[in-house]
Amino acid sequence: MSEGSRTIAAGEDVLERAAPMIELFERVDDHDRRLALTATGPLRDFNRAGLLTAADVHVATGLARAAGEKDAEVLLAAAVATRAVRSGSVAVDLAALATEGAQALPDLPWPDPQTWTASVAGSRLAREGGLVVEGTTGLVYLQRYHHQEVQVVADLRARAELGPPAVDEEVLQAGLERIFPGAGYAEQRLAADVVVRSRTGVITGGPGTGKTTTVAGVLTLLAEQAAQAGEQPLRVGLAAPTGKAAARVKAAVDRALDEIEARAVSEEGREVVQRLRTVEPRTLHRLLGWRPGSRSRFRHHRGNRLPHDVVLVDEASMVSLTHMARLLEALRPSARLILVGDADQLVSVEAGAVLADLVAAVPEREEGHAQGDAAGEDGAAGQASDDAAESPGPGPAPLALARLRTVHRFGETIGALAQALRVGDADAVVSALSVGGTEVEWVRDEDASAYLQEQLTRQAREIQQAARRGDDDAALRALHRHRLLCAHREGERGVRRWNHLVETWLAEDTGLNLYEPMYLGRPLLVTANDYATGVLNGDTGVVVASQTSAGVPVRMAAIDGAAGRKRYTPSRLGDVETMHAMTIHKAQGSQAEAITVLLPELDSPLLTRELFYTAVTRAERSIRVVGSEEEVRAAVQRRVVRASGLRQRLGAGPRADDPRVDDPRADDPAVAR
Repeated sequence: MSEGSRTIAAGEDVLERAAPMIELFERVDDHDRRLALTATGPLRDFNRAGLLTAADVHVATGLARAAGEKDAEVLLAAAVATRAVRSGSVAVDLAALATEGAQALPDLPWPDPQTWTASVAGSRLAREGGLVVEGTTGLVYLQRYHHQEVQVVADLRARAELGPPAVDEEVLQAGLERIFPGAGYAEQRLAADVVVRSRTGVITGGPGTGKTTTVAGVLTLLAEQAAQAGEQPLRVGLAAPTGKAAARVKAAVDRALDEIEARAVSEEGREVVQRLRTVEPRTLHRLLGWRPGSRSRFRHHRGNRLPHDVVLVDEASMVSLTHMARLLEALRPSARLILVGDADQLVSVEAGAVLADLVAAVPEREEGHAQGDAAGEDGAAGQASDDAAESPGPGPAPLALARLRTVHRFGETIGALAQALRVGDADAVVSALSVGGTEVEWVRDEDASAYLQEQLTRQAREIQQAARRGDDDAALRALHRHRLLCAHREGERGVRRWNHLVETWLAEDTGLNLYEPMYLGRPLLVTANDYATGVLNGDTGVVVASQTSAGVPVRMAAIDGAAGRKRYTPSRLGDVETMHAMTIHKAQGSQAEAITVLLPELDSPLLTRELFYTAVTRAERSIRVVGSEEEVRAAVQRRVVRASGLRQRLGAGPRADDPRVDDPRADDPAVAR
């Protein structure tokens, strides 16, 4: 359980029902910054109980003051809607929350679940636009997030209404056969065919299913289509939520392009591939044009569109609702949008689960590996029509979905474990963990420090010995050989404790003093982008011995980034952490030969299927899971529950009572915060 918080589950059958949990903070003292000292009425009660923070209370009271709202139950609704956004949801189901809360926290003055939503819908705050109540779903939104959700659906449908882009069938079929030859590439070939024929495409699949190969092929096919039509070279925007992820996908795409270029049959074909190599990877913020002083508005928007013909976003599961809304409004209508990611992984740390909602909005067939809204009458597309998804709503489907399932990276046992997690089969997960062997190991000890001490100390010692020799190759190889993953930063199973344990064991084993922050052999994790040095959030490294040109001994940080390895003086690095252990969130998108995952305690809100799946799929060769059977089953049966109406809107079509997408109040701080 994370430090400073506790979780109360509604009902004793929480594991069977996988009910959402109410997370409370535990105040340090009466001066805790999370306490709203001026709060009164129900807001004060819920704040003192730890359900609402001072920030939730202040946003609610500010909205009420601007709208002239006096009803205490409406203020409470505004506060829990703010809390929902802070927790990752874009809305809150008041009836469900009140029902669960009355069971878990019966001493609090919960409103009547049957009437609370209706009273909010008829309130002054709702009439003034501070809150939006959806009559169909019963969800209550802060106005800004309702606006963004409506806008995303409207923009997707507007793009679909333009119809599928023109395709030269002869060029496409020749390209598909050349880029994805033989039966081994059948899944990627079908996925590429689906996406090339759509304006908005989603490529989803787990690690090792060939997403990058498909992406490189799709870009090549689109570039060939542009060349055949006599158009200018394809302008591609390649982006990801983080700088590390953007650089990583660029490196992976370049490797895939090497194979595609080798299969080119003409000099013109090789030139098409070579031009794609010049694409610069960027974070989504940089692609949209970051503006100082604003976290939600960018230089590119409806009045200043992005210049690209194709925008490809990798690790799309990490993209929030706000950023997806800003991206869609910045695209030119004719531009292609390709979203790539694993819909079963952990979602954005900000509000929304957009990729998961988009994937869920397209029905998944029992047979077939790709679905889409654009199947032609000839060639491969015509043959794939049985796999084409039906439109989830009136009119053309808002997106084409290509789902890759065949895993090429890890072994059979890890693959079985990952698949069991993906579908939520707890018995199959327990069975896969119990098989044993070289791929999967299950440690059920409550305190695994004694069990893990030898391996972790040995790895730390190997890193340090190589670092003292100045051998950064050996040091980084030792670092990437094994990775210890935790759910939390604090607590008994948190990153901070395990980093301290490993350093203590290393000091005892070697007799060396590790009090110096940048000690030789310290593994480093970069936690913020530094464009001046080129060091990006998520880069890893080791402090190694070196010397100046005059032979003076110095210490250098060897950073292994996606763009290559470089050495920096430690003083040039700003935001870095020790990386004997790291959080699963930070590990998302990376791999290691062997992974040890410490499952969080049973009452942790992070103990979910998505977290477990993300940790397991970081392993290339072996996975060790530390946790009891009860914790394993709880993780499988608990999902990351984020209240959202996005998938319902995509499935049912636009509602007649939705406000205009260009509602000028959307960014009025009085009503849209």
